[in-house]
Amino acid sequence: MDLRYTEDEEAFRARLKQWLAKAVPELPPAPDPLDWPGRRAYDTAWQRMLYGAGYAGLHWPADAGGRGATPTQHLIFLEETERAGAPYVGANFVGLLHAGPTIAAEGTAEQRARWLPPVLRGDEIWCQGFSEPGAGSDLASLRTRAVRDGDHYVVSGSKIWTSHAEVADWCELLVRTEPVSEAVPKHRGISWLAMPMDAPGVTVRPLRTLAGSTEFAEMFLDEVRIPVTDRVGAENDGWRVTMVTLSFERGTAFVGEVVACRRTLGELARTARENGRWEDDPALRRRLGRLGAEFAALWRLTQWNVSESQGGGGGGGFAVPGIGGSVFKLRYSQARQELYEAAAEVLGPDALDLAHPWNQDRLSSLSYTIAAGTSQIQQNIVAERILGLPKER
Repeated sequence: MDLRYTEDEEAFRARLKQWLAKAVPELPPAPDPLDWPGRRAYDTAWQRMLYGAGYAGLHWPADAGGRGATPTQHLIFLEETERAGAPYVGANFVGLLHAGPTIAAEGTAEQRARWLPPVLRGDEIWCQGFSEPGAGSDLASLRTRAVRDGDHYVVSGSKIWTSHAEVADWCELLVRTEPVSEAVPKHRGISWLAMPMDAPGVTVRPLRTLAGSTEFAEMFLDEVRIPVTDRVGAENDGWRVTMVTLSFERGTAFVGEVVACRRTLGELARTARENGRWEDDPALRRRLGRLGAEFAALWRLTQWNVSESQGGGGGGGFAVPGIGGSVFKLRYSQARQELYEAAAEVLGPDALDLAHPWNQDRLSSLSYTIAAGTSQIQQNIVAERILGLPKER
């Protein structure tokens, strides 16, 4: 792996910075963080600006509507948009980071033509319907049932922690198309469907998080009819397709957040100098210094993972992240929590003010060791697939 950027990559960076310097100041004021309809409108407007400038789906294959840029150029894009204070993917993160890449890698030509352009243009928002009340970390235990009826599946069941369900147009949905039996282990018999959120029988009930936000929801499905043509991958092959989705979720979905955390760390150091904590608390200085090294190492790990995927390619011309994403996800989740614990130290009494953005981030950071696969699951993956240790019984 060469950690240096080429002349062409630096030229790409320069062009991007020039565009961002003009585009970001033209953005309207950001909406209230808890106003998800407003955030949808804001995030999709930014996506349309990216699309118009040729930066939407930068690293997606050209035949999927992207620019076919290298993963390294994508890293540069994430670095510079974060440094410029540009919006992140926001309400469109499932479509851009999970469902879209999965469809690009595993979908048919017709499916790619139907779903990918609206995601890249910001016209349609996706949500994720994976977890269930009894199937979180043990996702293969899902029970939402899809029964074939001619050219449709009839789906009944429930999902939970469905990201952005109340503002979504489509859902990447995992269903059981064959019951578990002695002949069918629970990892088989699962299919990956694309479900329109306005289909009859879909009920969404928002869930309020500890931070007061409602980006998650319960979703109830009562005999929802989904065309068989909206299945991505073969029937009962959904677990393999899901592993592709989770590879994107763990491997690249948090990359922009690492850049944001490094910026936050610099703000913490400046605030500590301003309020006197820097001079008075050598332990805090050591803690911030260690976190600086931690996030620098995570960025280098990201570059390594990108180099690996760039060399290996993937389905549909898409570079699918490898299992190194689990190493990254495991450590990043813990480092993010430590960062915002340090923020509480810097804030002192203001750490009790829940309106402060750092305190909102501190509360949300508690979910990171659960979201996108718990830390325990990531440890199992690292142990079994990287270290070659015996599988857990």
